Amino acid sequence: MPTRNKPVIAVIGASKCSKKLRDMAAQVGKHIAENGGVIVCGGMGGIMEGAARGAKEGGGVTIGILPTDDKKDANPYIDYAIPTGFGEGRNIIVVRAADVVIALPGKYGTLSEMAFARLFNKPVISISAWKLGDDIIQVEDPVEAAELALELAVRKK
Repeated sequence: MPTRNKPVIAVIGASKCSKKLRDMAAQVGKHIAENGGVIVCGGMGGIMEGAARGAKEGGGVTIGILPTDDKKDANPYIDYAIPTGFGEGRNIIVVRAADVVIALPGKYGTLSEMAFARLFNKPVISISAWKLGDDIIQVEDPVEAAELALELAVRKK
């Protein structure tokens, strides 16, 4: 499958988090990669690093849309670091690049990405993240979230 046709799944959440949350993000990233998807994220630490690490473990491709203006700021699991210098403004680019968004716990940056995703009619799957109403799909299992995201992304193509 040409790369441009692969499902692109954004994984969003806190840049600083517990090992448990980072490992949950890694499960998401690994499952998506093993099933032909591409991970896009903010490219920094925490949830983003976990998702990228998992994707690399699954043989996948990772894209980091960085808030800074230096590629060196990306976590070590990012294949394509895109420095924006936009700070939190880069959140809109993360969402625009994705077919589906998976949200793990985070703060207002995560909330803004979830809001942008809904504004752009992109599905949002939440694993214990912000509860914003009936149009956010709530799940508890990282693999279930990844499977659902892939299914929804393929439907959109």
